[in-house]
Amino acid sequence: MNGLIGYAFPEAVPRAFESSMRRSKCSRFAATVIALVALLVFGPDSVADSDVFDPATEIEPFVARMVEHHGVPEHRTRALLAQAKVLGSVLEAIQRPAERKPWHKYRKIFLTEKRIGRGAEFWRKHASVLARAEERFGVPPEIIVAIIGVESFYGAHRGRFRVLDSLATLGFRYPRRSEFFLSELEAFVLLCDEERLDPANVKGSYAGAMGISQFISSSYRRYAIDFDEDGSRDLMHSPEDAIGSIANYLSEHDWRPGAAIAVRAEVEGDAFRTVVEQGMKPHASLASIRASGVSFATYAAEEEQAALLEFETANGYEYWIGLTNFYAITRYNHSRLYALVVVQLAQRIRERFEAA
Repeated sequence: MNGLIGYAFPEAVPRAFESSMRRSKCSRFAATVIALVALLVFGPDSVADSDVFDPATEIEPFVARMVEHHGVPEHRTRALLAQAKVLGSVLEAIQRPAERKPWHKYRKIFLTEKRIGRGAEFWRKHASVLARAEERFGVPPEIIVAIIGVESFYGAHRGRFRVLDSLATLGFRYPRRSEFFLSELEAFVLLCDEERLDPANVKGSYAGAMGISQFISSSYRRYAIDFDEDGSRDLMHSPEDAIGSIANYLSEHDWRPGAAIAVRAEVEGDAFRTVVEQGMKPHASLASIRASGVSFATYAAEEEQAALLEFETANGYEYWIGLTNFYAITRYNHSRLYALVVVQLAQRIRERFEAA
């Protein structure tokens, strides 16, 4: 069983909930319907950031879930969610993720002189830790640095939303991915207990990612490690823990030390379209991809499994072969754009680091 013992709950909140539960069910249902209709008809901007969640239709089912799955006392979950707010800004943000941009626009966001320079500085500052992570997990320093650069600009941009608000908003008010975000809210509650975090003060991205490495709650619980060996897995403040945790995450997602990640390809004819349509998970041998009208240079064995990936440019498309390590990066963020920008930023950072 998990008790929420890392922080304090105001005792008045459970009593407020008990009082609110005496309201008519019709009134509560009507309020929820009105809020959902407003969201569907007018969009997320119609939901004020000060709105609260309905006790009967939203909070109580989650309270029961925490009791059933983890033995968390009812009044503690109620007290926590009583502090949560519906964030219309979160509902708006999730409709416009950067990964929906075409490649040539997405790339410009991250491949900047400032991000490259700061990446080289971050590498120099944490060189011994990055070397230790590479030795233990086989992940090159530039890949780890690039991920931190994309995720949080080397720890400078860790998110402005309370994770509690983001996860509750998306779990209760974003039907398309409600179950995923409710499971993340569940993991967040447990994480705060395990790592002694104050759930009312943890901030992150609009999707609930946290800290220097921007781990979501379930990933934090499963893959974060205490790389500085101070007794806690602190992704909020410890670059050392963030570095080790990213390396551990990639290792657990089948990173292959020393193997290629991605190579540029040229296409001709139409047969290659079938390979592209199979997605970004390695699914075809390099030999069979070549046979579909694709040319590329790599030292990987011809039987190596890979994917052919298409990226929109300002004047057409470019193509890349994504190998197993490329797919491992997409497990961090399920986007081929994200993975390729990490690869290209990593290359620029290494060049800058070695030139110093």
